[in-house]
Amino acid sequence: MKVTNFTRRAALAVAAAAAFAMPASADVDMAGKTIEWTIPFSETGGSAKWANFFAPLLSEALPGNPTVVVKFMPGAGSTKGANWFQKQTNGDGTVMFGSSGSTQFPYLLGDPRVRYEYKDWEPVMASGTGGVAYLSAEAGAKFDGSANNLKDMTFIYGNQGATRLDLIPALAWKMLGMNVEHVLGIKGRGDGRKMFESGEATIDYQTSSGYLKGSAALVEAGKAVPMMTWGSLDANGEIVRDPTFPDMPTFKEVCEATDGCETSGAQWDAWKAFFVAGFPSQKIAFLPAGTDPEIVETFSNAFAKIAARPDFAEISAKRLGKYPMYTGEGAKAALGTAITVNAEAKDFVVGWLKDEFGVELK
Repeated sequence: MKVTNFTRRAALAVAAAAAFAMPASADVDMAGKTIEWTIPFSETGGSAKWANFFAPLLSEALPGNPTVVVKFMPGAGSTKGANWFQKQTNGDGTVMFGSSGSTQFPYLLGDPRVRYEYKDWEPVMASGTGGVAYLSAEAGAKFDGSANNLKDMTFIYGNQGATRLDLIPALAWKMLGMNVEHVLGIKGRGDGRKMFESGEATIDYQTSSGYLKGSAALVEAGKAVPMMTWGSLDANGEIVRDPTFPDMPTFKEVCEATDGCETSGAQWDAWKAFFVAGFPSQKIAFLPAGTDPEIVETFSNAFAKIAARPDFAEISAKRLGKYPMYTGEGAKAALGTAITVNAEAKDFVVGWLKDEFGVELK
């Protein structure tokens, strides 16, 4: 029951942090400055949509209205950009970094490419997200809420990397008994969607922002059929339906309806632990280590001001989905959840990655 206790604590910590208060203003003026917000993925994925959504709002909310430019540094499963950020010493607020679950998972798993330490960085905002898995029209016609009718099919999936956030769908499909062949090495989930659109892939998953922006149109055109979401966490750490997609079943529901798939035991506990680490506080904005505390406070204030906008819930729901956003101490609590999994879950996933993908992490 260790994983259950962990997820309950994590959910309560993040839920408590949601009720953040606006911190006191810091005496910082950013007028005339350009802030470069680096995203370690391609410009087609969910992190790009997240940063591009917040960048103009941040410019408006920061004192002096500086220019906020989103830059992309894909490569090495997002570790290239994170390793670069680790070396940054410019603490005047002109350098930012945006992390995602695909950056957190290599860190959690001890990927040898990791040369970064999250605990060195200054989190100023964190936000949750969800994910939607969807099928080709042919496979969707056979989907009945379980994977039973899909087990005799072979699927192709564009995978960013075995140790990245794609391990969530990969392990889920494995637990459902589906035969999914992984094309490894794509630069972002947007490229995975392009593979699906061209027919090179027959199954796909997108984080909520990517689904809302691109994949939902495929569903409307009859070219894709939603299969499931990963779900969301309630205050007790239980998986419930994603608030952005309340009409879609969760992976837990599909698993319960599928012969041979269990929502208890080592596989389920590992999947849930990494889901908790990867989605409720998936995307985090950082300033470099050593940034002046007044500047950290100024950025936290600005993001809190964005969240307090009367139109924020509406505009963020359309672009990113209906998920909480955290600043200040809330962002720090969210980071703690995002970079913590118990030893049993880690050991299971490390063993599964070796067996499934030949990835050696020990």
